[in-house]
Formats: sequence, C-alpha cells, structure tokens
Amino acid sequence: MKRILYRFIFFKLMGWKVEGTFDESIKKCVIIVIPHTSWHDFFIGIFFRGTFPLEINFLAKKELFKFPLGIYLKWVGGTALNRQKTENKVDTISKIFETKDVFRLALSPEGTRKKVSELKSGYYYIAQKANVPIIPIAFDYEHKKVIIFNTFNITNDYEKDSKYLESLFKNIKGKVPENSFN
Repeated sequence: MKRILYRFIFFKLMGWKVEGTFDESIKKCVIIVIPHTSWHDFFIGIFFRGTFPLEINFLAKKELFKFPLGIYLKWVGGTALNRQKTENKVDTISKIFETKDVFRLALSPEGTRKKVSELKSGYYYIAQKANVPIIPIAFDYEHKKVIIFNTFNITNDYEKDSKYLESLFKNIKGKVPENSFN
C-alpha cells in the first residue's frame, strides 16, 4: 500500500519519470546521487526510493537519530554515523557493510549543496574497501527524471574510474541549476 502511495505521489502528482533499471539482485552497493544542489533532493530520494520494493539506505549524523526524528530516519533507511574527527570514515562505513545482509548506501559525493568542480573521493574508497559496485544515479530536475546508470565495478584506477563516473553527469541540472556538478 505504501509503495502505491509513493508511486502515485512521485509519478502522478510530482510528474517525475525514471529512466533505467535497478538490478534488484545487488544487495550491497554504493549509490552515488548527483547533482546535490538543494534540500529537496532528500525528499526526491525518499519518494524515488519508495517506488521500488528495495531497501536503500543513507547515513546521517548520529545526533539526528534522537526521538522522534530518529524513528522516521530509521524507517526510511537511515543509519546513524558517528562523525568524530579522529575516526576514519571509510573504515567505519565499510564495516557497516560487513554487519548487514542488505546495504545499498546512497550518498552525494559532492559533499555539499554548493557548486563543486570535483567529487570527494570517499564514495570510491568505501566501495573499494567494502568490495561493492557503484550505481550512479542522477536527479535531473530540468527533465524531471531520475536516471539510473549501469552498475559500475571499480577497476582500482581512481583517476580513470572517477573521470568516467563524472562524465555521466555532464549537463544534468539540479534543483539549483547554477550549483549543478560538471
């Protein structure tokens, strides 16, 4: 019932489309969502996620997981992350993959909603350390569509791989077009 409601809101009321398919057999992966230009992206992600019969997760600082917001964040796939400066985030996040049977981690490698010229590398090293593929997804506000690109298995050549992944998002416009990645 919940999925029917999400689909009605996302496709009919909001007018979004989805291009591409999500391989449901992939139980663990890093999903990079680009561009991230507005807080609206979270809600587009929640509605998009709700249209699939899949668990898709995200990380948020542990301070957000207090009652009552914490109940909602866990319900929609959130995992609390301790963001201490002394902690290696790549190691911490890759250990989360080890503890779960299903963990499809969606994140924004831009690291901010402001304009950036290059992606932060953490997404890549998380996928590498956890030995999981990357699924690139674009939120194209200009055409109101979510684009699911082909699953990408890293080659351990960061420069080559990141150049390819970044090329997928060329000319994709976010909610705030001037802050879009490219």
